Formats: sequence, structure tokens, C-alpha cells
Amino acid sequence: MNGVGAAVEDRAELSERLWAAVIAKDESAAVREVFAAADEGAGRESLLLDVLGGVQRRVGMEWAADRISVAEEHAATAIIDRVIAALAHRVPAPVGSASRPRITVACVDGEWHVLPARLLAEVLTGRGWQVDFLGAHTTTPHLITHLHATNPVATLLSASLPLHLPSAHTAVTAVQSIGIPVMVGGAAFGEDGRYARLIGADAWAPDARAAAGLLADGLISPEPVTRQQVDDLPHLADQEYTLIKGNRSALVRQSLARLDERWPGMRAYTEAQRERTAEDLAHIVDFLATALYVDDTELFTGFILWSAEILQARRVPPHSLRTGLDILGEELHDFPRALGFLEAAGAALPATPTTRTSTGPGKTA
Repeated sequence: MNGVGAAVEDRAELSERLWAAVIAKDESAAVREVFAAADEGAGRESLLLDVLGGVQRRVGMEWAADRISVAEEHAATAIIDRVIAALAHRVPAPVGSASRPRITVACVDGEWHVLPARLLAEVLTGRGWQVDFLGAHTTTPHLITHLHATNPVATLLSASLPLHLPSAHTAVTAVQSIGIPVMVGGAAFGEDGRYARLIGADAWAPDARAAAGLLADGLISPEPVTRQQVDDLPHLADQEYTLIKGNRSALVRQSLARLDERWPGMRAYTEAQRERTAEDLAHIVDFLATALYVDDTELFTGFILWSAEILQARRVPPHSLRTGLDILGEELHDFPRALGFLEAAGAALPATPTTRTSTGPGKTA
């Protein structure tokens, strides 16, 4: 086997051992595996992105397939985060390597999925950048205060959930208003970066290596460019986004009451099951509002189809989502764009029920 093939095989074996340690909640074993690989010559960046990042992606897929619980997913993510920190100290960036200017890396307001940004910060540090990593859920006022104090050459913002696109838009506009260019990244911005362009970011990167490459090539220009203001999205003039977002609690409450009428079995739900159903409705409303903000039917339909897969993995018929969509449509009969999104998502759902049974939507446990 050639050197490249052997390296790939070794990395796959390491990933399997690391996965076993993480899922067993054995943090010490996870750290030992990564340290041993580093001592044997594995590159710092490959360990971060290919091994630790790969295991984290597997954690998410296993949760989606209902093979691990939410608690197990949280525990695994916490272990991976601590292994990243341990690796940063065990294999630090070379002394004196910080020859490049200062940049800021942060998650947008409301975004708690911090690992993608954390990995990016470590990669950039390893490539010689002076990195201020602000972590999860960085509010825009706190971000601007920091930027005024440090004056970085660029700000890199991360968002994993599309729900945070409005907050990302606010942050991008605010940072650009003080003359600092902004690169964005993360699953929230779409596989092709379409939402990054919509909100007027200076650049978008699909992953940490691409982001580092754009910075190194000088493709983030500090020169002033035409900025997209938050109120420059013409479709927002109909106020559907604002009204639905502002009435979210009432909309969820009214929809839950209608579900009570249509699913008699809900009367036997435990309090926890009712709360779960309300949470499911709230997520649907939140994604609908976000889709209205960016005016993209595909964003909402994609969320509904993903939700159907999650429900099916948890033995809830995906067609039960249709009832929730129908009820929301009745509540939002005066909102034409929202109705169009709801109808498109409903049409994309499976046409016939699965053979599995359920007492109603949201009753997954």
C-alpha cells in the first residue's frame, strides 16, 4: 500500500478507536488516542478536521438515526471539545509563528453549536494568524465592542442552524459598518453559500481549510464595498416574517389547542409529551419564519423533510407532520407567502402513511 493509502487507513482506524472512546464516555482514552497519533507524526490540522471533526459529524448522524440519545450526543460533543483543547496545548502552533494579522472568530447571536468555529480558530492559529476566539452565542453589541478594542483585519462568523440567519444578517451589517470585512461559514448559509450572498457577507467558505485559504490569498478585502442593509430585502415589506415571529407563542399555543381537538389521543399525553409536541410546533414556526426572511421555499421544505426522517427514526409516521402544517395554514390564512411555503412542504411529504403506528404527532417517547 502506498503512503497515502496507508495514511487514510490509519486515520480511519484512529477514528474508529476515538469513536469507541467517545461513545463510552472515556475522555482519558480519547485523549490518549489523539496524543499517540500526534506523537507518531499525525498532522495537527488533520487530527482536528479529519479525525475529531469527522467523529463529531458521526455523533450528529447517530443522533439523527436515533441510535444515541440527546444526552449521549451532548456528552460526546463535550468530550470532543475537551480533546481539541488538550491537543491545542500538546501540539501548539510553533513559537513565533503568529506572523499574520489579528482576526476574530465567533458564533452569531443564538448559535450554540460551537465546534465548527472552534476548529476553525485552531486551524487559523496553526497557520500563523493571531486569533481572538469569542465562542458560542456572541451577541452583536458584544462583538462590536470587541472589534472596536482590537481592530482585526477580518471577522469570521459561524452559524450552523438556518434559524440564526436573521441574527447573522444583523451581525454582518454591524461589523461592515465599522469598516471590517466579514467571512461567514457553517451549514446555516447553505451548501453553496446562497444565504451568505443574500445577507451581503464579503465572503463565504464551505469549511475551515477553504476559509484559511481565502484569508491567505487576501480575498477578504478591507476596502469598502456596497453593503446589504438589513431592511434592503424587498420581500420583507409584506411583514409576514415580523408578524409571525412576533406572534410565535400565540401561534404555537393556538395550534396545540387545535391538535387537541383533532388527535383525541393527545388527552392521554403526559406533560413531557405535550411539551415535546409544543417544541415540535415551535420549531416548525421558527423555520417557517426564517424561510420567509430569506424568501426561500426550499429552506422550509428541507427542514420538514429532515423532520420527517427524524420522526420516522423515532417510530412516528412522517405523515403526522401534515396535520401540523394544515393547522398552521388555517391559523395563517391571511399570509400568502407563508401559505405557499406550507403547501409546498406538505406536498413534498410522503403521500401515504408508513406501516408504523403512533398515537399522534410529537409523541416520540
